[in-house]
Amino acid sequence: MAECLQAVNLFWSPVLRDISLTLEPGELVALIGPNGAGKSTLLRMLTGYLPPDNGQCVLNGKSLAEWSPQALSRRRAVMRQQSQLGFDWPVEDVVAMGRAPWQQVNSAKIVREVMDLTGCSPLSGRKYNALSGGEQQRVQLARALTQLWVDNAPQGWLFLDEPTSALDLYHQQHLLRLLKQLTTGGQLHVCAVLHDLNLAALWADRLVLLHQGEIVAQGSAAHVLQAQMLSRWYGAEVHIGQHPGSPTPQVFLAP
Repeated sequence: MAECLQAVNLFWSPVLRDISLTLEPGELVALIGPNGAGKSTLLRMLTGYLPPDNGQCVLNGKSLAEWSPQALSRRRAVMRQQSQLGFDWPVEDVVAMGRAPWQQVNSAKIVREVMDLTGCSPLSGRKYNALSGGEQQRVQLARALTQLWVDNAPQGWLFLDEPTSALDLYHQQHLLRLLKQLTTGGQLHVCAVLHDLNLAALWADRLVLLHQGEIVAQGSAAHVLQAQMLSRWYGAEVHIGQHPGSPTPQVFLAP
């Protein structure tokens, strides 16, 4: 039976209240919502970095608190919103940090494979702290995928906090296309906080809309991205159209 990650009756005062959520294998799930809705807090609980006041997060039938740090690190990886390093390592060494939970067998080969996959190979040899914000995000994605790399592919749970915030259009497209491709095989499961609703609509299998610490809607883009619903929870006047190349709703701000 394929494993899933369940968050049941999570409560963390004063941010989250009575959150129940199940992440299914092979899904790309987008957490959306206005500023302060609790998206990043929920992500931290789902990854085990922040314990809930009440409730529990369960991976493969076992509470995250019961997993050893090494075993959990082999099943889930996290790309934070900002990742500043206190040391100035070359890019390939930062990516190789992802292999820390594993024995170092074939680590150099895996690092090369993942850097090629994520488009980070041209950054090889450069110092991480000298990179732009977008370049650092790409390196951190490569590090997270390297952490989950097993048998020539990433396997497990990948959590991303605003992974496209500093990327240009090409790299936004490349990153989300890559994640969609990797989840299609059913071995990688992705949960990402996204502020861009149109990117979420194009690539996420399921959208989870939060407001003031509660899940107020979830489902397909067509179900969640409705003008009345978005105006209610975001407080913005919006129009909903359709993507010209896909049967996917797109959100436009009213002038």
